[in-house]
Amino acid sequence: MPVPLRVLLVADGEDEALRFIDELRTCDYVPTYDRVTSAAEFRDALVQKWDVILVAHDSVGALAALEILHETGSDIPLVAISGGVPEEAVLEVLKAGAAGYIAREHLSRLGVMVAREISQSEGRRERGRLEQQFRQAQKMEAVGRLAGGVAHDFNNLLTIVTGYADLLLGSDLESPQRTALEEIRRAAERGGALTHQLLAFSRGQPFTARTVQLNSLIMNMEKMLSRLIGEDIDLITIPAADPATILTDPGQLEQVIMNLVVNARDAMPGGGKLIIETANADVDQTYAGMNVDLKPGAYVVLAISDTGMGMDSETIAHVFEPFFTTKAPGKGTGLGLATAYGIVKQSGGAISIYSEPSRGTTVKIHLPAGAPRPAVAAEKPAGATLGGNETILVLEDEARVRRLICEVLTGRGYHVLEAVRGADAIRMANEHDGRIHMLLTDVVMPGMSGPQALEQIRARHPAMKVLFMSGYTDEAMAHHGILTSGAPFLQKPFLPDALARKVREVLNSQASAG
Repeated sequence: MPVPLRVLLVADGEDEALRFIDELRTCDYVPTYDRVTSAAEFRDALVQKWDVILVAHDSVGALAALEILHETGSDIPLVAISGGVPEEAVLEVLKAGAAGYIAREHLSRLGVMVAREISQSEGRRERGRLEQQFRQAQKMEAVGRLAGGVAHDFNNLLTIVTGYADLLLGSDLESPQRTALEEIRRAAERGGALTHQLLAFSRGQPFTARTVQLNSLIMNMEKMLSRLIGEDIDLITIPAADPATILTDPGQLEQVIMNLVVNARDAMPGGGKLIIETANADVDQTYAGMNVDLKPGAYVVLAISDTGMGMDSETIAHVFEPFFTTKAPGKGTGLGLATAYGIVKQSGGAISIYSEPSRGTTVKIHLPAGAPRPAVAAEKPAGATLGGNETILVLEDEARVRRLICEVLTGRGYHVLEAVRGADAIRMANEHDGRIHMLLTDVVMPGMSGPQALEQIRARHPAMKVLFMSGYTDEAMAHHGILTSGAPFLQKPFLPDALARKVREVLNSQASAG
């Protein structure tokens, strides 16, 4: 089967150049070519795409051509062709980086050598692309861990701010003080929303997967998306012919779609088209090898395309990083695509972007296809009362968070024991004469984790309930076995009422079960 071939010829004479081209045609190539005769012309020609460079050694010279190739960073195989050249000169050309060397009297070898060098060049480019993907994935993992740690510390601070603001708002206050406190709480809640986006990027958001029909989810969002993008942008949806069933958190997937649609809208200030497509796809080993985040298997593909201004390769390399934005100051947080990246990864999928300046953008998401899960029984509603008289052992290393929790619980009528470290909690539990109804503990702490302290305390109080809390990510929770254990969990930051409600819910549900 004829193979198209783009050839750059460096040769003084047209006749010699045509000999090279005729030889390639005999090897089933269909060459298109350009011929240059000087170093300046050669340098200018490198802005175009070439499959192979053929250099007549007695024209510009293979060494000079290789030097220019190295200067420009071009990775195009170069084959030198000459005759009557000393062996030392041949070795010098090969050491300088030539892909091969052919004597004019052995021109019949040209087709085989070109095929070999093009194959090797494609292999090098593919390895380079995969290495770049791998480095990018490693960078995103490192940034994700950093984001998760920042979110944890920030969540502790926000728990204190929102908690005490809420307690004060429950008391008698003059109007100016109440207004100021409401502003403080609103600002803290906005900070909490940012930490949730950071947690989504680092795959630390609480994630509840269930069976989702992607076509139906998009259909239900159409009216809202149409209002969001405005009348000057045409919304076109192309659903998969077969059911597109996935296992994911539908609320978080809707957030991904919203973020991508907003980005597409902002890229089309003068109007355009927004196309949302779904399709079922089987990813084989070959296709999976092109993306380090993909594994072979059955997927549902969601593609969101726009006809906007597009992006260059340098911008694409950074778009998933938190706080990176191309928008004007004050027009975006730079967390939209970072959030989408984290949610898709948490779903077990992969997200990629294809874009060129002035030629629009396509974001393609692969989500693992899923079968319906058995229905899960609904949790029993918590009782109307948010207080009680049980004894609760609070284990929290952050002093101000611990003080707030104890104030909330004692204000609700509970008897509270307060511990700073795991060893303190174990000692208190051993010395306490009565029953301890619940351990309310942070998960990650210096010295001894919450789960480790629980294991020792339960030896003395086997009927004790537990409620874990943390501002860390799902990765940390998984490390400590919280996610797989099914133990009750409260994500920081939380409001006092949310804390009281969760405590009561756990005490009621576990008491009735036990």
